[in-house]
Amino acid sequence: MFDDVSSSALRVAVTGLSARQSAIANNIANVETPGFRARKVKFEEALQGAVARGRSPLGVIPSEQTSLEPTRLNGNNVNLDHETLTHLDTNMRYQLMLRAVDTKISLLRTAIGG
Repeated sequence: MFDDVSSSALRVAVTGLSARQSAIANNIANVETPGFRARKVKFEEALQGAVARGRSPLGVIPSEQTSLEPTRLNGNNVNLDHETLTHLDTNMRYQLMLRAVDTKISLLRTAIGG
């Protein structure tokens, strides 16, 4: 029932966005830590590619990478402005995905209920 492409894509998107939220929180927590390198989570391109090729989105795993942005004198490359904006964007996307999941479940409930 929940193994169709749209449900699988929603599951992967929620997982990826959750991982991104964790990475952003860690980046912000270490904004002043000398030598700390920001982490970025990517999954959208792989998810889009899997769906476009007709493959199961469940094979898409979010990847965490170290940011290659320039560092400050202390070796830290966390940009608080960028992290804040990325957090807001990620939070809105996460809420949208949860709303889509909720809508899908509501439609199934309606169909089952008659």
